[in-house]
Amino acid sequence: MAIETVQTPQTPHSPDMIGLAGQPRTDYYLMDELLTDEERAIRDKVRAFSDRELIPVMNDYWDRAEFPFALIPRLAELNICGTSIQGYGCPGMSHVAAGLVGMELSRGDGSFTTFFGVHSGLAMTSIALLGSEEQKAYWLPKMAKLEKIGAFGLTEPDHGSDAVALATSARRDGDEYVLNGAKRWIGNASFADVVIIWARDEDGKVGGFLVEKGTPGFETEVITGKITKRAVWQAHITLNNVRIPVANRLAGSHSFKDTSRVLTATRYGVAWEAIGHAMAGYEAALAYTKGRQQFGRPLAGFQIVQNKLARMLAEITSMQLLCLRLSQLLAAGKMTDGMASMAKMHNARRSREVVAEARDMLGGNGVLLDYQVAKHYADMEAVFTYEGTDTIQSLIVGREITGLQAISH
Repeated sequence: MAIETVQTPQTPHSPDMIGLAGQPRTDYYLMDELLTDEERAIRDKVRAFSDRELIPVMNDYWDRAEFPFALIPRLAELNICGTSIQGYGCPGMSHVAAGLVGMELSRGDGSFTTFFGVHSGLAMTSIALLGSEEQKAYWLPKMAKLEKIGAFGLTEPDHGSDAVALATSARRDGDEYVLNGAKRWIGNASFADVVIIWARDEDGKVGGFLVEKGTPGFETEVITGKITKRAVWQAHITLNNVRIPVANRLAGSHSFKDTSRVLTATRYGVAWEAIGHAMAGYEAALAYTKGRQQFGRPLAGFQIVQNKLARMLAEITSMQLLCLRLSQLLAAGKMTDGMASMAKMHNARRSREVVAEARDMLGGNGVLLDYQVAKHYADMEAVFTYEGTDTIQSLIVGREITGLQAISH
C-alpha cells in the first residue's frame, strides 16, 4: 500500500475546529449551555491537559507500549481523582462533571483514561461505597492526591463475563485472610500501591480485599502483545497464599451484588469515555478532509464526505445527550443497572463505528499514529469489550425490559 505524505492535520480545538458560537464543532446541540460554570471549568482544564500534555506525547508511549509515569504528577495537579466522591480530600464534583472528565481525557488518549478510570473510578469507588470509615479515611485522601495508586482485580483467566463465578478464594485463618487464585487484565496492578482483589470466602460470600504492594505471594506479569490501549499496563496476577489482615476486607462487601454496585456506578463513565474517542475521530476527519485536496478541491467539498461527517456528528450528539441525562438520573438516585448498561452498549458501538469511519476517510494516512485516528480506532476495541461486553450489556437491559433472566448461572 502506497502512503502519500501530506501536511499534518490541524490539532483538535485549533481555530478551524471552533464553531461560530466559540464552542468545539462537536457540541452541535450547544450542550455547553446546559452545564454549570463549575462543570465547564472542570471540562476546560481537563481539555487543556489533554491538548497540552497527552496528545503531543502519547502516540510515542502507545507505540512503545510504555506507561507515561511522568504524567502522574501533572494529573495530580488537576485535583480530579475521586471525581464525584464527597469528602476525604476528593473533589466532590457533579456526575456530569465526572463524565466530562472521562470524555476529555479519552479525547486525548485512551490508555491514560483507563489508568485514571481504574484508579479513580473502580478502586476509589469500591472503597468509597464499601469501605469502613477507617478504610476510607486512610486510602481515599492519599489516592485523591495520587500519592497512592489503586487497581481493581475482578476478572479472572477463566471468568470474564461470568465474573460472578469467582474462583479466587479467601480463607479465614485467625486474624488473617489467605488468598489464592489468579486475576487477568488488571490495569495498574503491576505498580499499584493497593489492589482490590475480589474473592469468595468459605461461606460462599464475595468480598473485596485490599492487598498492598509488596505483600508476599502476590505476583504480577504485565500482558504484552496488545493491539489496543498499549500504553496502559494490564497484568496477570497470581495469588499464592497471600496473607492480609482481616481488617483489609472491605467492610461493606458481602456478595456479588456489592461488586455490581461498583460496576454500575462506574459503567456510566465508560459511556462518556466512548464519546471522547468519537470526538477525536470526527475532529481529525473534519480537519483532514478540509485540508486534503483531491480532484481539484478539498475532500470536504464532496457530497459523500459531507454525508459521512453529518452522520458522525449526529451519533456524537446522540451520545452526548444520552450521557447528560444518564448523569442527571444518577445524581437523582434514579439510574438503574439497565440504564447504565444501555448507555455503555449504545455509546461503545456508535463510537466504534465513528472512529472506523474516520480511519477510512483518512485513507492510507488513517493507519499512521501521527494523524490521531489509528490509536483511537484501535483503542475502541478495548472500550467495546471491557466493563461488560456489548452482548452482556444488552442482556442486562433485556432483563429489565422483560423481567426474565437470560444469562445462565
